[in-house]
Amino acid sequence: MPLLYTIGKLTLAPALRLGFRPTVEGLEYVPETGGAIFAGNHLSVADELFLGTTVPRHLAFWAKSEYFKGTGLKGRFSKFVLSGLGAIPVERGGGRAALSAFDAAIPALRAGDLVVVYPEGTRSPDGRLYRGRTGAVRLAVSAGVPIIPVGMIGTEKVQPIGARMPRPFTGRITVRFGKPLDFTGRSDDRSSLRAMTDEVMGEIQKLTGQEYVPRYAPARGRPPADGELGAAGTDAQ
Repeated sequence: MPLLYTIGKLTLAPALRLGFRPTVEGLEYVPETGGAIFAGNHLSVADELFLGTTVPRHLAFWAKSEYFKGTGLKGRFSKFVLSGLGAIPVERGGGRAALSAFDAAIPALRAGDLVVVYPEGTRSPDGRLYRGRTGAVRLAVSAGVPIIPVGMIGTEKVQPIGARMPRPFTGRITVRFGKPLDFTGRSDDRSSLRAMTDEVMGEIQKLTGQEYVPRYAPARGRPPADGELGAAGTDAQ
């Protein structure tokens, strides 16, 4: 586990548990060893905080590559923090540049790390669950690891869009883990990836109870925040 991540687990994580007392269900589905992908709904930037607080192992989140290339004191500090947390840089331009996230994530998964993906590709603008992009499943098939569905409930109230920090006493948070989905040996053609992705989204919906919208989440007129990329932002369909 990277040093800064370890420090966060020893300091920030206990503070979040004490201040918000999140309810955790299905923790037995989190593997003690080996690589896996956590695929969850995305309601708030706080999703990353509470997921990292809940899972005892290191989680590799994705962050915009610009944060690794900044100049000046702020840029160097951003690079230091993200590198120290074990974040995976992601290019936002699409195409081959965006797929560099796969190049970084696959060896990490094969080496036994855990990677977090939000298949919707961005935070839900209205609390509903939107159609998933196929990147998470594509990554799971390529790396040969299972997908663990994750359901986050209440984070949009604790830290709504625009809020800089989570707000105590504004709601209850629940983190639910589902049974791992093993797609080993499945075809990676377009129709198969689409079917597997729909299966993942169905399991997420069971965990959250959200209304499902069979289309991609609408753009909000700005680049997605850290971790919001639906597996390099690519989709076969």
